[in-house]
Amino acid sequence: MSDPAGERAHLRRYPELPVWVVEDHQEVLPFIYRAIGSKHLPASDINFVHFDSHPDLLIPVNMPADTVFDKETLFGELSIENWIMPAVYAGHFSHVIWLHPTWAQQIQEGKHNFLVGKDTSTTTIRVTSTDHYFLSDGLYVPEDQLENQKPLRLDVIMVKPYKLCNGQEGNDMVSSAKKPKLALEDSANTASTNCDSCSEGPEKDRVTEKSGHTCPEPSCSCSCTSQECPTAVNAGCALEALNKGDAFVLDIDLDFFSVKNPFKEMFTQEEYKILQELYQFRKPGANLTEEDLVNCVDARIHQLEDLEAAFADLCDGDDEDTVQRWAANPGMESLIPLVQSLKKRMEVPDYEMVHQAGLTCDYSELPHHVSTEQEIESLIQAMCQLLKNLPKPTLVTIARSSLDDYCPSEQVDIIQEKVLGVLSSLYGRLDVHLEYSADSSP
Repeated sequence: MSDPAGERAHLRRYPELPVWVVEDHQEVLPFIYRAIGSKHLPASDINFVHFDSHPDLLIPVNMPADTVFDKETLFGELSIENWIMPAVYAGHFSHVIWLHPTWAQQIQEGKHNFLVGKDTSTTTIRVTSTDHYFLSDGLYVPEDQLENQKPLRLDVIMVKPYKLCNGQEGNDMVSSAKKPKLALEDSANTASTNCDSCSEGPEKDRVTEKSGHTCPEPSCSCSCTSQECPTAVNAGCALEALNKGDAFVLDIDLDFFSVKNPFKEMFTQEEYKILQELYQFRKPGANLTEEDLVNCVDARIHQLEDLEAAFADLCDGDDEDTVQRWAANPGMESLIPLVQSLKKRMEVPDYEMVHQAGLTCDYSELPHHVSTEQEIESLIQAMCQLLKNLPKPTLVTIARSSLDDYCPSEQVDIIQEKVLGVLSSLYGRLDVHLEYSADSSP
């Protein structure tokens, strides 16, 4: 029988904190697996702290569950939105903390406990969570339909911008015109009310700033107490979640600080509206029975399969007869004006890309918030204040997400520089690997 506690006692330590910087987010997983193989991370029950504007918690829909046990095949199957859950099913991650900015609210705030396992009817990975995020992708199955079940704790915590404030309003060092516009700063304190008891944890478990390095300070003094400052409260929640002191991975997508919905620039406003109508997920009501949930998921799967088949057919030929035939299906009438509009703008529409865009138009849009310099700085400081209260991670993974236009290309380098600066101020010398600029792969 395995001995997780004994395994942790014999984990190796890196002399300097490794930081792996990649372009596409799924490319971080091989480096996490490498740390498991080298005994720097345990093989199971890893805590995963995930700063991102997107959850990345979907699942490759048709991938056989057993693919996770062939890592080279697995790495080839993953994409930016679905690389975490296979590691959960493989037994590596048991606790995911998704820390998200105010504009990203794809999963309900709070604590979620559910199972991840192999669907006995399809042999694919599925979950027992009934959150709309999973229902809309057809990923829910009842518990008795899952084998090789793995429990997952998912904490969803909103990180609000660091509040630059001053107790003496008449003596502000910085004029109000120069202060960050902190959108939603005074909205409902979602994250701060989701912890029943948020302990700051023992002092010895916190990260202390290294001599000669300090976190960037606010432009003006902050008089918030831990009870008032949303970031401080969030840090307490995260500490409570990591109070066992186990090894954890710190993962940061740079689009956490500023994010675009690239599909909004690919399509006209009217085309995007049609995609939203075609792919709309009708949220089920409350207090549904298991049978209701299964029926909801079945209907959603059929809807998505029909749309996938339609656009695959259009790839082979988008003549009027083909379009009319598919548009005759219930709910697909707007396919006609969509195709007409696309063909007016481009000689050969990329219908596969159209389908991929449609898949993001289910019950909510992809986040889109291009931050100002001040907003970026406020979120950098929010992350810094939170990490100061967490144990030191075993390794750090960073995704730039700029080539696919999620993190604005004109901002990604400065955001990366700021993030590395925070990590250096907290943890001292870093062993930074800029993998996105290297030809080598793990």
